[in-house]
Amino acid sequence: MPRGDGTGPPSGGRIRKGEGGGPLAAGPEGQCICPQCGYKAAHIAGQPCNQRDCPKCGAKMARE
Repeated sequence: MPRGDGTGPPSGGRIRKGEGGGPLAAGPEGQCICPQCGYKAAHIAGQPCNQRDCPKCGAKMARE
């Protein structure tokens, strides 16, 4: 339950999309970016960016 000191769960006690860090946290939109060369590619729903290799340099991509 929420406490007056602000240490309780979020309002309503539910974790909404984007707050919990789960598989839907970033949503289906967005881009994957290469941290080494800066190459950007559209994010593919259901495929985490960190499981994709950059087509230019081969490094693992990251979510933008």
